Amino acid sequence: MDKYTIEKLDIKDYKKCNNIWNMKKCEFTEKFRHEIETGNRVVFIYKINGKFIGEIAYVFDMNDSDYTIPNRRIYISRLIVKKEYRNQGIGGILIDYILEQIKEMGYKEATIGVDKDNLSALHLYQKKGFTNVIFDGKDEYGEFFKLMKEI
Repeated sequence: MDKYTIEKLDIKDYKKCNNIWNMKKCEFTEKFRHEIETGNRVVFIYKINGKFIGEIAYVFDMNDSDYTIPNRRIYISRLIVKKEYRNQGIGGILIDYILEQIKEMGYKEATIGVDKDNLSALHLYQKKGFTNVIFDGKDEYGEFFKLMKEI
């Protein structure tokens, strides 16, 4: 496998995330940019030979106490790997990496949201210890779970 690095995203490189996901089609692109600029969202990029391949973030405040509790519970957001690099373990590497970051900051719990029909993500999250279902329901985007893991 090619040599990879995981680096904190510099906001000046935000547009390069388009290599991983379609920033023009995503309705949250500007919201994410604002959260990065204000420091509420911290993004890490998985790179192979300098190319953006995967992304994961944590968010301090989601305005939802299921997801975030100051200095106790933090939300993991936007685990995404470029389509042709999926099923190679990159998602698991990113989760392990971000959980280590969160633990070092002193957080006790991490949460993640997942669509019920996203079986590969659901399986990965359960494998990584996100086995506590704290919410089972739906919103305007469909049915989903809120999962939690103690760190």
